[in-house]
Amino acid sequence: MGHGHHHHDHPHDAAGTDVPAAQDLSVPDGELSPSDVSRRGFLRGAGLLGAGAAASVLATPAAAAAGLPHAHGPAGGGTAKGGFRWLAGDHHIHTQHSSDGQYRVIDQAGHGHAYGLDWLVITDHGSNAHARIGVEKVNPDIQATRSALPELLTFQGLEWNIPAAEHATVFVHPGRNEVAVLKQFEQTYDGSQLPATNTEAQNEAMAIAGIKFLGEQVKARKVDGALFLANHPARRGIDSPHEIRNWRDADPSVAIGMEGAPGHQAAGIKAPNGRGGARGLYDNNPAAASFPGYPLEAYRTWGGFDWMTATVGGLWDSLLAEGRAWWVTVNSDSHVNYLDQSERGPGSDFEANGRYNDPVYTPTVNTGAGDFWPGFYGRTNVGATSFSYRAVMDGLRAGRVWVDHGRLVKTVDARVRVAGDRRRSSGTPLGGVLHVRRGTATELTLEIDLQDLPNWAQFVPVLSRVDVIVGTVTGPVASRDAFTAPDTRVVKSFEVSRGSSRLSVTYPLGRLDKPFYLRLRGTDGRRTQPGLLGAAIDPAGPKLDVIGDADPWGDLWFYTNPIWVLPR
Repeated sequence: MGHGHHHHDHPHDAAGTDVPAAQDLSVPDGELSPSDVSRRGFLRGAGLLGAGAAASVLATPAAAAAGLPHAHGPAGGGTAKGGFRWLAGDHHIHTQHSSDGQYRVIDQAGHGHAYGLDWLVITDHGSNAHARIGVEKVNPDIQATRSALPELLTFQGLEWNIPAAEHATVFVHPGRNEVAVLKQFEQTYDGSQLPATNTEAQNEAMAIAGIKFLGEQVKARKVDGALFLANHPARRGIDSPHEIRNWRDADPSVAIGMEGAPGHQAAGIKAPNGRGGARGLYDNNPAAASFPGYPLEAYRTWGGFDWMTATVGGLWDSLLAEGRAWWVTVNSDSHVNYLDQSERGPGSDFEANGRYNDPVYTPTVNTGAGDFWPGFYGRTNVGATSFSYRAVMDGLRAGRVWVDHGRLVKTVDARVRVAGDRRRSSGTPLGGVLHVRRGTATELTLEIDLQDLPNWAQFVPVLSRVDVIVGTVTGPVASRDAFTAPDTRVVKSFEVSRGSSRLSVTYPLGRLDKPFYLRLRGTDGRRTQPGLLGAAIDPAGPKLDVIGDADPWGDLWFYTNPIWVLPR
């Protein structure tokens, strides 16, 4: 029996189940019957809607059906693959409304769209001026951008100073309350607005309260969605493992993940052609507030990626081995862009006006800037069921995400299946959970369209190798500050033939005897070394980036989010 709504011609999930319309997030609210609207509201209010609505995939058998193909709404940008429309985006972008930014919203959006983005989030820094007037002042610019560039989805958000921790992207679904919700959130929970006398414990509690506040705004229907992603999580070593777990547990429909790779990637370009600094501006050392357990290597990027993501068997894998749905993204963190020829408008008074004046031309080429324009280097590719704000947020929440630098590949479609099942409609996609009986043989099917167009540095990237990383799901950890997963390792590497146009792989995963997850990683193969936890775990991982000599274009990687295989 079908949904009963109109205008749809779409297959259902691989198991042949028929998802009720109220639970099918690809069906817009406006197409539901009044009773289904009520039902969906109840489910949302109870935190039971969406694949990301539980802290652990161990508790969500229905997540196996996460994200199956529908075709709602108007056609947008992106690339169709595996039943989804993959929409490239960037959730971390600053403008003249940031104390350290300079560009207009339309400048960032226009460049991002020109460089291939389908969605982006404006995330000016939380600060006194921003909390007082900035959230309101940027909104008309965002509204104007939505009108000027309807083929680009432009979200409003902010970069939250997480109390007791680093920064985070926070953004909401567009709507009449987006400014009010963001402003109340920033004024109440931003670290810049809290008493300096707060203890660390008080601040950690405020961070949890802030995430819960966002979830409550969704449940109260003030906004249709709110998401949190931790930014540059290992940069200063102050995002401790227990804080990350606490954020996720505070509201798993809001706190969904972290930057797998930070922005500021141009900062590593060697002088005199570039800044000659650290990729991602990861040039810190442990300080008093840093988590004491982190090694020194955590304070640098590895192949441009954050240590938490790049270390096989490290912190990210520790979370995944617990069954925690915790996703990774990449973005630009664009403030002032490499090789640009503009500067802040003269006569600006940021504290008084909450913004800098419009930028002006300068004849000087800025080789000291550490940022790329949005879309120029990093992409977060989201498997969406339509071109819409809601579909992007749902795709992020469900973890249907792969990321790359320098447009290393064109498309990625990874699925785990019952062995031998070749139906095009079957298979569990990225972020999903496949539940099968113990003893069932499963396999990974992977299709990657290799790049045949030049990236924005004007060369065609060449994928050299793809690694399959597998870890045992061991359930909740004894210590919430755990950050290793001893059973996780690279189990298979596929070399890519030069001149190929596509990599098609079927990899047997054996008969299920214990719950596990897998994730994928690919590289141009130009800079590798054994992983931090040893060659037996990761024989050819990313190389530790060297400050002053870390060319982002000479070291490209892609990463996917995981897929779990669990016994029924």
